[in-house]
Amino acid sequence: MAKEESASLAQAMQLMLNAGDAKKAAKEAIAVARDGKFTEAEQKLATAQEKLNTAHNLQTKMLTAEAQGQQVKLSLLTVHAQDHLMTAITYIDLAEEIIRLYKRLGE
Repeated sequence: MAKEESASLAQAMQLMLNAGDAKKAAKEAIAVARDGKFTEAEQKLATAQEKLNTAHNLQTKMLTAEAQGQQVKLSLLTVHAQDHLMTAITYIDLAEEIIRLYKRLGE
């Protein structure tokens, strides 16, 4: 395996891990908000956003490398990592809305 290919796959794995952690934290935020623990929910959303930022920065690094002419090997793993990122973004957006609704219902 070429050095560049190995680096691309490692970046894809890191992207996937951080995106997955972001989604997991958002899911946990919804669960604690359901129980009325809004401070904890906000903390979990902050964690989700931190993980999402890390994943997004990895994606940006990969895109920048390709834009600068470095060949980024497109693999199923890379596509899967991108899917995880997009799912995490959507999940966090929805988690924020659901938590707002739980707060409103609790008033």
